Amino acid sequence: MAHHEHNASAQHGVAPSNDLALHMSQEHQHEHVHHSPRAVHDDHIMYTTGTTDEKSTIPDPSVQDHGLHHRLPEKHGLHEQGTYEKNADIDYEEKGTRGSSTDPEPEVEKKSKWSVGALYRRFRWVVHLFLAALFTGWWIASVVLHHNDKNWVIPFLFWLAIMVRIITCHVPITIVTKPMHWVWNNTGVRIGHMVPEKMRIPAGAALTIAVIIVGSMASEESEDNTRANRAISLFGLAVFIFGFWLTSKTRSAINWHTVIVGMLVQFIIALFVLRTGVGYDIFSFISELARLLLGFARDGVAFLTTPDIAENTYFFFSVIPAIIFFVSIVQLLYYWGLIQWFIGKFAVFFFWSMKVSGAEAVVASASPFIGQGESAMLIKPFVAHLTMAELHQVMCSGFATIAGSVLVAYIGMGLNPQALISSCVMSIPASLALSKLRYPETEESLTAGRVVIPDDDEHKAANALHAFANGAWLGLKIAGMIICTLLCIIALLGLIDGLLTWWGRYINLDGEFDLTLELILGYVFYPVAFLLGVSRQGNDLLLVGRLIGVKVITNEFVAFTMLQAKEEPDSPYHNLSPRSRLIATYALCGFGNIGSLGTQIGVLSQISPGRSGDVSRLAVSALVSGVFSTLSSASIAGLVVTDQAKFSSSQ
Repeated sequence: MAHHEHNASAQHGVAPSNDLALHMSQEHQHEHVHHSPRAVHDDHIMYTTGTTDEKSTIPDPSVQDHGLHHRLPEKHGLHEQGTYEKNADIDYEEKGTRGSSTDPEPEVEKKSKWSVGALYRRFRWVVHLFLAALFTGWWIASVVLHHNDKNWVIPFLFWLAIMVRIITCHVPITIVTKPMHWVWNNTGVRIGHMVPEKMRIPAGAALTIAVIIVGSMASEESEDNTRANRAISLFGLAVFIFGFWLTSKTRSAINWHTVIVGMLVQFIIALFVLRTGVGYDIFSFISELARLLLGFARDGVAFLTTPDIAENTYFFFSVIPAIIFFVSIVQLLYYWGLIQWFIGKFAVFFFWSMKVSGAEAVVASASPFIGQGESAMLIKPFVAHLTMAELHQVMCSGFATIAGSVLVAYIGMGLNPQALISSCVMSIPASLALSKLRYPETEESLTAGRVVIPDDDEHKAANALHAFANGAWLGLKIAGMIICTLLCIIALLGLIDGLLTWWGRYINLDGEFDLTLELILGYVFYPVAFLLGVSRQGNDLLLVGRLIGVKVITNEFVAFTMLQAKEEPDSPYHNLSPRSRLIATYALCGFGNIGSLGTQIGVLSQISPGRSGDVSRLAVSALVSGVFSTLSSASIAGLVVTDQAKFSSSQ
């Protein structure tokens, strides 16, 4: 009101008031309350904890307005650092100062200088030097003693990771990153600028197509992995992309950079895992760690029951305990910050390479590790502000892959672990590419220039033991949900098959060709199996089509159970060829099914009730995009795999 009167008096020729309260110099500039000023770094990477630096409060009407102003900081620190400029890489959250600047300082507990933390801070360089010498000696000894009979890659990578971490505790990482940026800016960026802007996308597409064709067709043929079969897989991949372009919501808004890079990264990951010895060894090591969890969980089962029961291969005694133990381990790693760090590195790569928003990069990178519901929780503060395209991508990422908890279960069922793990990683760029092809971005994203991973202070564990116990309880709930879902879905399938069989017998559909849901789905998804490049010998096309249909209608657990019934001589999947079995493993490795629609809608609607309508409108489109993201990984696996028998069963 005072400013309004001041301006009005100036407009009517009245001399302005000399009241200092109306002078421009007395205006307050305050810091943004939603971020800590300590989160700003010179390298534009921001680390914070929680979503706010100060707890939100509702002003009391009885408190005078100027009192609230005096409790605000004086400068808008983040805006001065260009927070909203699109130049940041990653934004973690680190615990900031709670309360206002005028609140009395909390009493700081005096710690003894002889405490473990104080001693570590005082002699940190000695500890790091000891650890560096210890692991260097271990690595050298391992190379000398086992250079002929052990794999040298895994110990080297383990030693390298430890040494890099120790060195970066004392040496700024910018010593390495600045030269890397300089080299990239003077090579890749300059070469890119030499190409006319209108020709960059066509040139990138041509390069990607050339890489895929050469990488697929150059290798020699093996068994039924002929060049003709590879050509069908390549044709199927092209059909999927063309179909998504044809049904795109806004074809003119498609960001072809995201689509092209997504397909290229997906293909390169497949080449690394399925064609190179180093890639196979790395993923084999990861899968071996996952298999070891089954053995560790078996020790717990033996304590609770008997050693004989622990050795039982029944699903309830072998898979369910491993899931509970794995979830506990994940929660413990999450408490220590290792999961966030790992997801952050993945997210920064896809954020930088594919030009997606920070929220999309985080969810896509987290989905293979922590699942579709939990990955959305990572961006909980931003869900209410996501664009429609971002919301579509968040759901698509959840449908395109599986979570680490069920990954352990599938490995326990005897499925090939390298195929499962590589499929999870390949689905990250695939979901980003196909989602942006189906539903392009037409709005301005809130996280377009940075990757943000807020911490969940509401459910923060008090210590490591608390986190591990919470993980055990969460694992029990997940295991219980899996058991109940499988029981009910398999029973429902039996009911549907019984009704269909009864109905079919009256039109002479009985005997070997009983009318069942599997039979119907097999013919419906027969063309999809053909486009994936499934072997055309025997009934492989029909059988893989059945598996894909069962996976979409029910879930991948049921489909994988059917696929692993190969040990039963009377099972129709007993004689499935290695190529068909490999493609089926990739095609089924995702949460894309009708049942998961309820999970996605429920989680996102609970996080942001105001977006429940948007979530429901996008859910079916996201489901289709997620299913075909998984299928595209199966097509690429059919393109590049040569030793099919090695990847068609558990190693």
